[in-house]
Amino acid sequence: MNRRQFIGALGLGLLASPPGARAQPAGKLPRVCFLTLESGTAQSPSARFEVFFQSLRDLGYVPGKSITIDYLSANGRTERFPALAAECVRLRPDVIVASTTPAAQAARGATRTVPIVMLALGDPVGTGLVESLARPGGNVTGVSSMTTGLAAKRLQLLKEAVPAVSRVLVLAHLLDPIAPLQVKAMEEVAPSLGVTLLVHDVRTPEDLTAAFAMGVRERANGLLTTSGSIFLVQRARVVELAAHPRLPAMYPFSIFALESAGLMAYEIGTSDLHRHAAVYVDKILKGAKPSELAVQQPTTFQLVINRKVARALGFTIPPSLLLLADRVVD
Repeated sequence: MNRRQFIGALGLGLLASPPGARAQPAGKLPRVCFLTLESGTAQSPSARFEVFFQSLRDLGYVPGKSITIDYLSANGRTERFPALAAECVRLRPDVIVASTTPAAQAARGATRTVPIVMLALGDPVGTGLVESLARPGGNVTGVSSMTTGLAAKRLQLLKEAVPAVSRVLVLAHLLDPIAPLQVKAMEEVAPSLGVTLLVHDVRTPEDLTAAFAMGVRERANGLLTTSGSIFLVQRARVVELAAHPRLPAMYPFSIFALESAGLMAYEIGTSDLHRHAAVYVDKILKGAKPSELAVQQPTTFQLVINRKVARALGFTIPPSLLLLADRVVD
């Protein structure tokens, strides 16, 4: 199995604290507000964020001892983020960490002074969170998963895996600002692949059943989702609904194929990005300005193929694609 590594032009020189960094005042615990769609606590976060919280501990930030972390979850409801961001600002944090684009936008709407660290968000330039990757400006920086380009790549991989796919149901959480950008990227490559996209907006978990029913009526024979957190949170339901009409699917998170009986997934190497985000929190707590910390981009990508699911669906994955896979589940 091959591991492809892409070295970002901005580099990864993150570990050294900046010159002149200021320490926290004696006796004052630094405070971080963590805004997320997923349930959990600072001591027991969602599994997706374990690397980030462990990296903070490795840097000496132990929740309740050397740092205060307010873990504020929208519990799968993005519309709750403005209220959570306002609550977060009232807690007077030194840093806000946002794990989704709606969370980051809500945080920036609530404050233009408290530093905000993005935790692998989709397209911070395209959604207006930062001025540029090299010089973010304002109070927002962090790490980006650059999902716009990856959306088109996932469509190409789905077509390569199942050449007969011609009508693809696309589940998109269009309230998330990165979703329209992903849909646009897919629309740009779809004609060259001979694919028609059937885009359906999923705003709440309750919308999933109707979206799949409409996709079946529209004769969909493939499935993609945008990389919104709502689909990650609802992954078991998404995979369950895709199984009945036997839709071959490409997902944006590897856990779909590894643990939820999804066919394929193509995603960034989030562990490295989460470590870098923790380092940025450390740098800012020591005095660095977010406007001067370049947004970091992904350096590793992972293709996961669940051959067991392919057999159950009656598909044979081309050997050429299996050779490219980082993980094959049998």
